[in-house]
Amino acid sequence: MTTVVPVILCGGSGTRLWPLSRAGFPKQFLVLSGNDSGKSLFQEAVERLNQLPDIELGSTLIVTNEEHRFLVLDQLREMPGIKASLLLESEGRNTAPALTLAALQASEISSQSAGPIDPILVITPADQTIQDASAFTKALQDCIRVIRADQENQTIAILGITPTSPETGYGYIKKTGEQGAFGEFSVEQFVEKPNAVTAQSYLDDGNYFWNGGMFVLRASTWISALKEFRPDIFGATETAWVARTADSTGDAEFIRPDKAIFKTIPSESIDYAVIEKCPGSRFKVKMVELNAGWNDLGAWDAVWKVGKQDQDGNVTNGDVLLTNSKNSLVHASSRLVSAVGVENLVIIETADAVLVADKKNSQDVKSIVAKLELQVRDEKNLHRKVSRPWGWYDSVDEGERFKVKRIQVNPGASLSLQMHHHRAEHWIVVKGIAEITNGDEVITLTENQSTYIPQGQTHRLANPGKTPLEIIEVQSGGYLGEDDIVRIEDTYGRN
Repeated sequence: MTTVVPVILCGGSGTRLWPLSRAGFPKQFLVLSGNDSGKSLFQEAVERLNQLPDIELGSTLIVTNEEHRFLVLDQLREMPGIKASLLLESEGRNTAPALTLAALQASEISSQSAGPIDPILVITPADQTIQDASAFTKALQDCIRVIRADQENQTIAILGITPTSPETGYGYIKKTGEQGAFGEFSVEQFVEKPNAVTAQSYLDDGNYFWNGGMFVLRASTWISALKEFRPDIFGATETAWVARTADSTGDAEFIRPDKAIFKTIPSESIDYAVIEKCPGSRFKVKMVELNAGWNDLGAWDAVWKVGKQDQDGNVTNGDVLLTNSKNSLVHASSRLVSAVGVENLVIIETADAVLVADKKNSQDVKSIVAKLELQVRDEKNLHRKVSRPWGWYDSVDEGERFKVKRIQVNPGASLSLQMHHHRAEHWIVVKGIAEITNGDEVITLTENQSTYIPQGQTHRLANPGKTPLEIIEVQSGGYLGEDDIVRIEDTYGRN
């Protein structure tokens, strides 16, 4: 029986969920779906595809940005039993090249096995939520049956989301004809995001469904369709793939298409490149209805909808106190947030930024992100607490000629061997054991011990212990930017 390969498309930055979602820590890695599992959207997506019963599953393929690879690894480590390979994009080129990378990788793995080739790919974005897991599994199984029944390998199955309101922010799928043996319908056409009047007419019609970007198809089908409709995308992606490199850390495999070639690939979505061109062509698109409480959490009002509302319709997270307030979303990350007499508001607090918005204007948060970009402000991309492959750092204070960081290094991890042209550093160990390279000297420090790294001195911080290492770093100098790092040697392949 043909192997089914889960494919998670894990790109995007979720700018409408700023300030919680940022380019350096986008929404798919956040816990936002309103359940008690504590799992991120990414983890939920991986789990859903790896719990398909009675189906032979291959290793999960995760297409993500190079900068997010260790966020992915950290979250996969919390999911025992999941085998995954990471296909790393040097920069985002939208979902059509991303799926092509997955199809090429799955085909290569399949060709090396003794079993049947041409795997079936089950593709989903990493940043959606599903409330009814059993309904999702049933619909996905039906899609797989549709693909297995096609002997010509020219069928694409898509999940059509049962619409619950006249949404103008989604594309729509129009079904036609009689229902097939596996609950599928033929797709007559795809239509772009409609205006409010048209969206209402779609809802009244009953034959239109939301397009959630979830597909099932054979790897060869995608490659054939892309060659026919967008040979430029296929050609450039295949060339980058052939020139790929691969390495690993622990149990994880990193596969990197050639960076220079990858940048030349036209940026296009799966829908625009192929799917919308299929109706009327030799490639058939079949739709299976999904009625499972789907939400793409595209803005803060959507997060409020899926959250656990109290008797006044409020959804809260963190240290929040409300009085005489209704139908609001309040998220506190680092301190007490209180509100009195507010209604239909979104209040999102983080350590370095606060958002207050009318819930009905949630989509306009992206305009704030655009202004941050124009002003070249760090708050667009990074939180005050920044994840790194070796752990994290939190910039707790700074002023003229100084900056204070709290740094945690994971057991067995180390920072790069580096130096700074413009700053000196004082390190104080507050927890754990630190192995410190300071020029030609290597020393070991424990709690309450400290050392000084002169400006221009080669140095490295490592944790040889079995528990997290925590230090306080005090920087001093004329320039304290993160780009004043000259890496001499790095375990994680950074420049």
